[in-house]
Amino acid sequence: MDSAELYPLGFDELAGWHDDDHAAAFATFLLSAELFRDGGAPKTRALGINGEQLADIMRAALTNPQFTSDRSGARYFFETHFQPHIFSNNTEYSGRLTGYYEPQMKGYTKRCEGFSVPLLRRPDDLVELKSEPLPKDWPEGFRFARRTENGLVPYYDRSEIEGTDFTDGALAGQSLEIAWLPDRVDAFFAHIQGSTRIDLGNNRTIRVSYDGKSGHPYTAIGNVMRKRGCFEGGPITMQTIKHYLYANPCEQKDILQQNRSYIFFQIEQNLRDELGPRAAAGVQLTKDRSLAIDRTLHTFHTPIYVTQNAPDSRAQLMIAQDTGSAIIGPQRGDLFAGSGDDAGEIAGKMADSCRFSVLVPRQQGEFQS
Repeated sequence: MDSAELYPLGFDELAGWHDDDHAAAFATFLLSAELFRDGGAPKTRALGINGEQLADIMRAALTNPQFTSDRSGARYFFETHFQPHIFSNNTEYSGRLTGYYEPQMKGYTKRCEGFSVPLLRRPDDLVELKSEPLPKDWPEGFRFARRTENGLVPYYDRSEIEGTDFTDGALAGQSLEIAWLPDRVDAFFAHIQGSTRIDLGNNRTIRVSYDGKSGHPYTAIGNVMRKRGCFEGGPITMQTIKHYLYANPCEQKDILQQNRSYIFFQIEQNLRDELGPRAAAGVQLTKDRSLAIDRTLHTFHTPIYVTQNAPDSRAQLMIAQDTGSAIIGPQRGDLFAGSGDDAGEIAGKMADSCRFSVLVPRQQGEFQS
């Protein structure tokens, strides 16, 4: 398709390229490289960025750890090994960049007063449909299912799982609860972000991350709320959505359950505290450098230079290390803004047009997407 056609350009044509902190990008690239130190490669996706050649470059990066504190050396590394390419219709900032973060919230391992909304582990009957033949008349886009004695059926949706008060839903009684959170709004946004840090008290904190979903299509509740007239005008952000929901508690359940997609979590172990959660590409996220992309198009671990068209615009090199249900299309990205409330404020307001320049391994020669 035309929107996915890539054309080469020079590094000097990238606005702000020489001003970026390439050492910070290189440090993030090294986290990806560690996955392939002893071999292997990311899967080449539809845009055609060659995973084998990208893995060779990552292994070369491992021999130059000094570039994590050497901006000019890191810039030379990227310029030597990659050729920037731009999407043919992206000269006028036709890409879109949003932000996400790792929430931090209080919770308990048992249901108690003030903590009545659970985050659930992945149930045993949830099946991801990767290579299995789909049942006849299977709903389009459903990539998860429930295994039953009679075969695969669509999984329960959000309203069926939550029930009336989170104790009588379709999965009640299976001991799937990882932790109980204060309210359904907190839990919903943990689902949206796909991870969270939970303070359990007594100096104990756990980190949980995405481990599957119900498979129902994602519905942006901001669009639902706009159609219902919940907002008088202005941009719809995470902050404006939360403000309305907390001001109108009787509407919370109905609005949130319009997004039928439900996320399941797992407890993460042995994570570096200064980094974000483990991403879909298998690495921990780096603030302001890890980018979520459409994994059907982009090869994981590809460097992508992003120039924002915004009042506080940034132009910097990011590494494709994550993905998300709402991240669809070759010029769509979600930037990891960090952990905690301050990061949430930044991420919640980020929705900027931008320009994506994909760094293609020079080994690919004359590149055609």
